[in-house]
Amino acid sequence: MNLKDIHSVYFIGIGGIGMSALARYFNFIGKEVAGYDKTPTPITDGLEEIGISIHFEDNVDLISDTFKHPQTLVVYTPAVPKYHTELNFYQNNGFQIKKRSEVLGIITKDSFCLAVAGTHGKTTTSAILAHLLKECNLPFTAFLGGVSEDFNSNFVLDGTEYSVVEADEFDRSFLRLSPTVACITSMDADHLDIYGTKEELHHSFREFAGKIKPRGKLFVRKGLPMEGITFGIEDGSDFCIENIDIEHGTYIFDLVTPSEVIMNVKFNKPGRHNLLNGLAAFGMAVQTGCPPHRLAEALASFKGVQRRFSYQIKEKDFVFIDDYAHHPTEIDAVHQAIREMHPGQKITVIFQPHLFSRTRDFADDFAASLSQFDEIMLMEIYPAREEPMEGVTSSWLLDKIENPNKKLVQKSALLNEIKNCKTGVLVALGAGDIGMEVPKIKKELAYAG
Repeated sequence: MNLKDIHSVYFIGIGGIGMSALARYFNFIGKEVAGYDKTPTPITDGLEEIGISIHFEDNVDLISDTFKHPQTLVVYTPAVPKYHTELNFYQNNGFQIKKRSEVLGIITKDSFCLAVAGTHGKTTTSAILAHLLKECNLPFTAFLGGVSEDFNSNFVLDGTEYSVVEADEFDRSFLRLSPTVACITSMDADHLDIYGTKEELHHSFREFAGKIKPRGKLFVRKGLPMEGITFGIEDGSDFCIENIDIEHGTYIFDLVTPSEVIMNVKFNKPGRHNLLNGLAAFGMAVQTGCPPHRLAEALASFKGVQRRFSYQIKEKDFVFIDDYAHHPTEIDAVHQAIREMHPGQKITVIFQPHLFSRTRDFADDFAASLSQFDEIMLMEIYPAREEPMEGVTSSWLLDKIENPNKKLVQKSALLNEIKNCKTGVLVALGAGDIGMEVPKIKKELAYAG
């Protein structure tokens, strides 16, 4: 596919975070862009603000004639069902149809591509990496899986020599990429609806490593069953964080590289998992030739990513945090970060499970992770692309949670429950539509205060 021959691009599922970044890219380079999604969101609002036409009904008649000629590229997400009317229209009429991952691979293949893979940490690591390249004035494009607070966007275009992408293991999408420098942050069992077994997932990561360009580099968190340049915390890794202190919510540490030790580095995002994300991004950025001391200094000014340990309210006697965590390992990481940064406080978690299959596959692990909090409010399962599964419900999961301070809360009753909740730290977790509730919660808490 030659992008120069493409006049217009139509997105089915344009409101997805990865899809919307691609839509912004094509809009930026002057292509006609439009799309469909199920429901309006702040993401689709942002796309419409820059002139992208979007409709929310699966109806071919709503597609403009501009997007019905042969020089239209159709991009879709695997979350779109096979019976989707618009997708079938394009398939039946011989249009060029590509998955998001294929298009991303085509766009980035001729660049110095920095690809971040892993079952957790991709978005934050990619966003830190984009921030570091910006601070070094490198000409780069970034496609992010979340809204960076440094760029106020999930898409950055400051040039095309370098590219920053998330290498998503879902649906084996990352096998479409050709990285120059890659990183694997984690390989926990996930997406078993796709892979079946943890072993098959690991095989796919090894395949991804094989996609790295000749003389390219692979970074792996120490302890993972992969060969590469290692990174870790106080474990003798090639890139290693040592001598950690915390001052006023900021980490201060020494950063050990294969050639030097950089002392008193600062990083402001809570949690050891975020320290690892920052370290991985630093190591990858060093491969571009940026001076290590300059990169280490830039770590201190990274603001964060929306819905990744985002402080919504931060007062002396009360904190409200929003996070995308939707896997037991991620929930554990958030819990560790809160206990470390807010010791002695009562912590109440609101959790919305994401996918019936993931809830089924990790039910005992979810129960153990949630039990660590002082109080648990469990919402109904967000189905996303799935149909309900018999016996897999939030009530079933609630019964597995051993902490007695637990309750099932319907979305309609959530604000009332929160109003009556006495806690030091409130944290909202999940990858479904709980993020849409966060502004309402924040407003209610501010009003109550």
